[in-house]
Amino acid sequence: MWVPTKNKKYGVAVYNWEGDTRYALPLEIGDTVQILEECEGWFRGFCIKNRSLKGIFPVSYVCIKSCRVENEGANEVVTPLEDPVVNEVTLVLREWGHIWKKLYLERESYKFSTLRKVMWELLEWRRQLITATLTQDQVRALQLKITSKVDWGNRKLGLDLVPRVGAFMVDPTAMSLVELHQVHVQSSESSQGASARGTVRRPREGPGAAKRVLTHHLYFCMRDFRLNVGEDIEIFFSLYDTKRAAYISERFLVKISKEGFSSYVERLHSNCTIFTDLGSSDLNRDIVVVAHVMRVGRMLLSDSAKHKLPQLYRRPYGVAVLSISEFLHKEREQSTPQDLEQEFSFKVYQCEEKDFHTLHEFIIKKQSNKFSPVSGQANCGIDVSLKLLHGELPQVREENALLLKNMAVTRKLGFADVIMPGDVRNDLYLILERGEFERGGKSTGKNIEVTVLIVDNTGKLLDDTLYGASGMDGSSYYQSMVIYHHNSPWWAETIRLAVPIDRFYGAHVRLEFRHCSTRDKTDKKLFGFSFFRLMVDGGATIHDGIHELFIYKCEDKGRLDPAVYLNLPVGVWDPTPGVQDIASPFGRSQKEVVCVRTLLCSTKLTQNDDLLALLQWKAHPNNIKEALDGVLKLNGEELVKFLQDVLDALFSMFSTEDGSSTAHSCLVFHVLVSIFSLLEDTKFEHFKPVMDAYITGHFAAALVYKGLLSHVQQSSDLATTTEMQEPIQKIFRSLEYIFKFIIQSRLLFARATGCQYEENFKKDLLSVFAAINKMLNQPGEVILPTQISLLTSISPVYEQLQQVLPTIECTQLATAMLASLPRDLPPQLGQAKLTAIRHLVTSKLFHDSESRSLLLSATCTHLRPFLAQRNELKLCSDILADITSFLFKQRESQIAAGKTNNILHHDMEIICISLLDMLLQTVLIILDRTATVVGYLVACLVGILQLMETSHYRLIWTELSSRESAKPLKDFLLRLFLVFRDLVKQDVFPQDWFVMKAETNLVMLEALKEFSFPLTTRFLADRQTFDHQLWSNYFNLAVSFLTQPALQLEQFSEVKRNKVMVRYSDLRVIMGFQILEMWSTLGEHKIAFIPSMVGPFMEVTLVPEPELRKATLRIFFDMMECEQRVRGNFKQVESELIDKLDILISENKGDDEYRQLFNTILLDRVQSEDPAWRESGAAFISSVTRLLERLLDYRSVIQGDENRDKRMSCTYNLLNFYKNEIDRKEMYIRYIHKLHDLHLAAENYTEAGFTMKLYADQLTWGMNPLPASPHFPAQPEWQRKEMMYRKIVHYFDKGKCWEQGIPLCKELAELYEYRLFDYSKLSHILNTQAKFFDNILMQLRPEPEYFRVGFYGLSFPLFVRNKVFVYRGLEYERIGAFTQRLQTEFPSAQILMKNTPPEDNIVNSDGQYIQICNVKTISENNSVFAQGMFPVPEKIASFYQVNMIKKFQSDRPVHKGPIHKDNEFKSLWIERTTMETCNALPGILRWFEVTKRKVEEIPPVRFACETMENVNAELRQLIYYHTNEPGLNINPLSMRLQGIIDANVMGGIAKYQEAFFTTDFIASHPEFTEYIYKLRALIFDQVHDLEAGLIVHGQLAPPEVQPLHRRLMERLSQMKAGLRHLAPHLDIMQSSDSFHRKMGSIVHMPLPPVPVDKNNPTYEGVNGICSRSSNSSGNYGHLAMDSEDIYSKPGEKENGDGSAPPVPARGDVRPKSAGYNTIAEMARNPMGSPRNEYTSLPSVRPTHSREGSIDADHPPVMRKSKPRAMSPHTNGTDSASASQRNSWPDGEAAPPLPPRGCTPDKRSAAEQTPPAPPKRLVANSKNSLDAGGDNISNGSGENQSIGSAEWGPVIDAADPPVLSPRSQQPPAPPPIPPKASTPSAPPPPATPGELAAANDNYSVPPRLRSSTLDSTTSP
Repeated sequence: MWVPTKNKKYGVAVYNWEGDTRYALPLEIGDTVQILEECEGWFRGFCIKNRSLKGIFPVSYVCIKSCRVENEGANEVVTPLEDPVVNEVTLVLREWGHIWKKLYLERESYKFSTLRKVMWELLEWRRQLITATLTQDQVRALQLKITSKVDWGNRKLGLDLVPRVGAFMVDPTAMSLVELHQVHVQSSESSQGASARGTVRRPREGPGAAKRVLTHHLYFCMRDFRLNVGEDIEIFFSLYDTKRAAYISERFLVKISKEGFSSYVERLHSNCTIFTDLGSSDLNRDIVVVAHVMRVGRMLLSDSAKHKLPQLYRRPYGVAVLSISEFLHKEREQSTPQDLEQEFSFKVYQCEEKDFHTLHEFIIKKQSNKFSPVSGQANCGIDVSLKLLHGELPQVREENALLLKNMAVTRKLGFADVIMPGDVRNDLYLILERGEFERGGKSTGKNIEVTVLIVDNTGKLLDDTLYGASGMDGSSYYQSMVIYHHNSPWWAETIRLAVPIDRFYGAHVRLEFRHCSTRDKTDKKLFGFSFFRLMVDGGATIHDGIHELFIYKCEDKGRLDPAVYLNLPVGVWDPTPGVQDIASPFGRSQKEVVCVRTLLCSTKLTQNDDLLALLQWKAHPNNIKEALDGVLKLNGEELVKFLQDVLDALFSMFSTEDGSSTAHSCLVFHVLVSIFSLLEDTKFEHFKPVMDAYITGHFAAALVYKGLLSHVQQSSDLATTTEMQEPIQKIFRSLEYIFKFIIQSRLLFARATGCQYEENFKKDLLSVFAAINKMLNQPGEVILPTQISLLTSISPVYEQLQQVLPTIECTQLATAMLASLPRDLPPQLGQAKLTAIRHLVTSKLFHDSESRSLLLSATCTHLRPFLAQRNELKLCSDILADITSFLFKQRESQIAAGKTNNILHHDMEIICISLLDMLLQTVLIILDRTATVVGYLVACLVGILQLMETSHYRLIWTELSSRESAKPLKDFLLRLFLVFRDLVKQDVFPQDWFVMKAETNLVMLEALKEFSFPLTTRFLADRQTFDHQLWSNYFNLAVSFLTQPALQLEQFSEVKRNKVMVRYSDLRVIMGFQILEMWSTLGEHKIAFIPSMVGPFMEVTLVPEPELRKATLRIFFDMMECEQRVRGNFKQVESELIDKLDILISENKGDDEYRQLFNTILLDRVQSEDPAWRESGAAFISSVTRLLERLLDYRSVIQGDENRDKRMSCTYNLLNFYKNEIDRKEMYIRYIHKLHDLHLAAENYTEAGFTMKLYADQLTWGMNPLPASPHFPAQPEWQRKEMMYRKIVHYFDKGKCWEQGIPLCKELAELYEYRLFDYSKLSHILNTQAKFFDNILMQLRPEPEYFRVGFYGLSFPLFVRNKVFVYRGLEYERIGAFTQRLQTEFPSAQILMKNTPPEDNIVNSDGQYIQICNVKTISENNSVFAQGMFPVPEKIASFYQVNMIKKFQSDRPVHKGPIHKDNEFKSLWIERTTMETCNALPGILRWFEVTKRKVEEIPPVRFACETMENVNAELRQLIYYHTNEPGLNINPLSMRLQGIIDANVMGGIAKYQEAFFTTDFIASHPEFTEYIYKLRALIFDQVHDLEAGLIVHGQLAPPEVQPLHRRLMERLSQMKAGLRHLAPHLDIMQSSDSFHRKMGSIVHMPLPPVPVDKNNPTYEGVNGICSRSSNSSGNYGHLAMDSEDIYSKPGEKENGDGSAPPVPARGDVRPKSAGYNTIAEMARNPMGSPRNEYTSLPSVRPTHSREGSIDADHPPVMRKSKPRAMSPHTNGTDSASASQRNSWPDGEAAPPLPPRGCTPDKRSAAEQTPPAPPKRLVANSKNSLDAGGDNISNGSGENQSIGSAEWGPVIDAADPPVLSPRSQQPPAPPPIPPKASTPSAPPPPATPGELAAANDNYSVPPRLRSSTLDSTTSP
């Protein structure tokens, strides 16, 4: 039995489990699962990554982990009890994982790789935390690093900011909204400073920066020394300030043995140190590391190294300089404790020894002429690593214990920027500067070495007190380096003297000078000494600075007795009385001196005599005033070092033992104030604890409070009368410590006397504060700074007074002080006042309940003016933030303790009544500003609302309603509504502050619930009290709240959505039900919100939350019912709903689920309640549902170029809906413009013109004014229509649809001529019209292809799903390119390869299937030609053959009955589909849906007739071309004749004979008798056509083609002989004559269109140009015999004989061919290569898919030459050659040559002309004339002569017609040419009447008329 788990709630999969059982949940290692139930070894639950999938899994496959369960039950939340940072990283990686995959799909390679790297780092750091192998410090540092990396990643990815304190996320429920805002601000700053490495950029120095980072330390480690000297090396490192040209640190020594750096290990960390106490100002300086390299060994390197040296010398070798200022700046800006060290290398340089002390300056200044690299060693240098550490040294040592263990500390030369109270330092630095020595009679200088010693008065040496550098042990003496042969040496060596304090007095430093001879190898010779005392006689230490010391001569060290030389003067500055040089035991030269510099860094010793005089005031009472004056001039360092002693001395001098003042009290008071002021300096602010410790532990002056109070009161009184305000200001700034001493003194006195004189003390206190208040009330510019000083420092005084006064009295003093200030304050004083208030509300006074109420009332009173004037809003916000934070914490603590505190409730009442309304007004005014304080102030407002309870709201309602009218309450509510609306709609908080927004929304939701009370009780009772404005604002606010982006859970990631649901649930549902409840209470007032609230409520219902939708959709029924009841209809609801629906859906709101819910819920409601308006309501709902369907379809394709055609379809559906279903003209026009813009973008100019014409048709030529629109200005109606007409005409011109533009031109011409009388525009439009006429006749217009497209499958959008369309192809677009375009538009669709109707499993499948095939146009009778007197010229009629078409046709071959293997024609039927679209093409779209469909079956014999007609028409077309233009290439005619004749010889017509002319077939199919006779007649016609063709062929064939001609004549004779048995009862020729008399003559009839080549969709020409026949058969491309594959190769569906379809041909004689281009082109191409197929001819139209044949900028030039009549006596050579030059297009593939010798034309490609335009002949055209002759033969064979004058215009009107493959009914075959041996004389000219009677005949050239036929063909 399955039992809910109690403790086992969370686990991690430790094995993979495939889940091969029922209801299983597959698991992978690492999956986290939440367990719901358990049962006998099985768990049931779900994976955290997919909560929707629940299942069972074995217990043994998961590891249970401890967790915390919240909200137990159905919505319980399980959180593992792990490190919070680990949990956060887990959730972050899940969220980032989805984004990472999305970046991959979007090909964002850089972001993808960066995010992957960061995720790997987080995974590794998470693993380190989980292993629990790190120390606490390492864990803390790693957590900070992880969270910094997470914050950086979230910011880069645009995710939400995580509010955190340190490394941990905060709990928003545990703090007030104001605190949460402050945490957000801090987290945002940290996030902005985070880098990709996980480090945090430190903020720049500011007022508060010093409090965060006061001291810095530089970790230094020498890694390598790449220099081989051959002797031991000492390297002294120090920090040097290049600007001040001074060292800022002592030296650090690294010793290196002569064997090298790696072999020298004296002790651990001997090569590392830490330079301490670097201040922020030091980091901003130009700091360098200077390394002085000294060798220890021989005097000269050139000396022999064989002998052991008795003496070692420290000799200068080189200097290296490394600039680290950039490193320090960078590390200061961006650094964390765990940063890695950075390594640097720098070279060593050398110079002359005398300049060694300034070599570093030469290097820094780059004076390269004074130094050079070390010779012989190119890579010599020093490698070091640096790392900057931050904080106090003890803290740094603790954080880096391993790194700094046993490490030498190199101190700063001077104190740090901040002196800590516990710092103890007692260092005196001695810098050996230089010396001046006499030569002493020698020609060379001395090698002088200085030995430094410290001895006492007795001559005893002080051991281990000298440190030449850090990193070396203390020694008793220090030996300087030796400058070779130089009497004025510069050493510049720093030595630290560490002398104990008790031995400092009486000790002195002795410098002994020795000459180091290079000749004498004995000891170094002493020749002189100098000395100086460490302390002067008064007890002060030697002053800092340079000291010139006398050099006393002495060569015997034994004579150096301190008792003797200490009586001598040290130098010229020494006041010690000297002795005569004669009496002195040591001589000296006036020229010899040595210069040293001292620097004292001690917290115990002083160099100041005034300080010593103060401390020893009792010994010298007469010098007290001078000592006090001197102390006032002291710097702070000296004072804080002796703070306790100084204060004791001062208070001793301040008053006598009985508390009376002394003569020096006033001066002492000023010294005390100066010391107190000193503690406000950031450098000494850390001494405040020392001062406090002194007050509580050491201060003992119990009577000084009287004097201190007196001096404060006197200062307050004096401030109003004196001009000297600075001392008084200093006193007021020090009031905190003054009163600390006053109160401590009073407490000591009370403790000693038993609280005597208590009343006097209080009286004195009140007098002091009265004087202060009086001073504050005084106006004036002089006293203003003093008042400011007082206000900024007095607040702590009231807090301290609690020790001697009751808290409430202290609070009363504070409020009285605030009240004493004038009402109108200067800005500075107002700021100081607010600062004092803030200090008060953060003091301990505010913790007392009674005092808090008093302070709150005073604070609210004083804040109101500032809020009203919007001054100092930042300070006001700080005060409110402190108040709300405190009250929130108090409330939470009471809730936790289970107590109720009415005082807190009362405090909130004070705020609500006194401040809330003004705060609302201020927020409302500043919300639309960009001030940084806006968010802070809003947080304060929301924080106050967070603390308010229902009783507080009721109090406000009562307070505001108790006044004279309801206006105050209404104004208050309106302000609240407006503020909330702005909070929802404006970005008050940054976009990524989601937690802050969510908490604000939670508070606002609770407040909105409270707002319903006054609305329903005060503003709804009756019509007098009902307030529409309030209710409307409430509803709009509620809708805005519900629809704000921060609440749309569907747009969040799964991780974020789960978090939100756990913490806040779905606030939209709660708000939605609140709206529904408030709507229900309106009652009869609902009508007031119709239609204004239709749109907002529509927004609510569109929110994708099912429960919310189901609840709120019912509001529309209420609206419809309400309006129907009041107004008798619901037109306003209908209109508004449709308008808003269109807008909202376009804003990506709503979905198909909404459409279904809208339809079902409202229809169910209408049907269930059965109102009187049921039918109209149901119709309206259905109409809106259809509109929703179309709008959703439109929205789904609104983006992406690949969806452009889909957008057009959806736009078309919408504009039709708005016009036809609901008649919304404005919406209709809106979508017309949208469709127009889409067409323009796609360059569909014709369609754009038709689209705009829809709008133009809505307009008249009237004078009605039309308002401005986004597309047109305000103008009269006729003007807009004119503007649109001109635009449409322009579009039709660009789209080459001139026929549609001409009527518009005529209409405009009428407007200009008869109404506007604007002849200028008339002229222009008539010119345009004339140009259109010319273009129709002269311009090339490629005929479009049409395609039937079926979309099958349920995955298609609704607007195409399981529908069939006819598409109009693009210019030159064939089925291959069209298919590819559709596949781009529908990439998931599969192309169906068969043209059979799709089965149900395809139609109802979830996939997408597209079926594509060609269709033929079926032109209908055109009204344009109805009244024509003559047949329409082909140029004019051809347009209507393929344009303005609604009917289309496609054929599909099917077999019925048994298929005869030798003759398939017996069973070959044709399934012919005729389709009709909803609109003609072209139109406002390039495609339209098929609305009607008719299918009929064509029997085999009928199809055979059609095939024969097509073949005959092709042949006649060729005969016509070659008759009229004898110069054309004869190859096409040769191939066509050979193909037909040879195919028939091989059994082509025989197959028809076998299939249809048998007795059995005729008997079994009597219904086909008509077609049998027709077929027989067509066969006979073909014979006569062949004879006519052979006549022309024989006349035109060159000699090399004559053998072929003779062969064809023979084959024709054989074919005729084989046809005799088709009609044994009739003579062939008689039958033929009768037929021809009925049908007309071949030379007198217009030729039929070229037959369709159904098997050859493509052709590979000579130039490799692939062309497709424009006559591909119907829907399915060609007539397949064995398969319906529409992409079958040419010839695969035939019998393999290559014959003309479907006549069988010899498949084994010639290879198959892919077809040709147009006949006209083939006839004109003399360069055609031999073809492999002779039985099929392509369409008349030119090939459109050639590459490079059509230039977009230069369209093909039409052949414009007129046909010329040929003289019977000329051979037409010139004419033929001219025709050849002008009739074949450039670059076009030529047709193949005949199989036997035929020499092609040799003309070059350069002479070829562009392809001729396609030419068509309307079926009923009967007036086309032959241009090559002057005779017309009538039906009886008689010839009539016509004059050229009458026919000239007709002949010039157009070129000889090229027949269209889309002619509906081909004309009857023409008769055989008459048999005549000689041409007859030209007949007389014809009359116009004769011309009209013979207008359907072609004239026969004389050459043709004179030809003789074979006797077998004679009639």
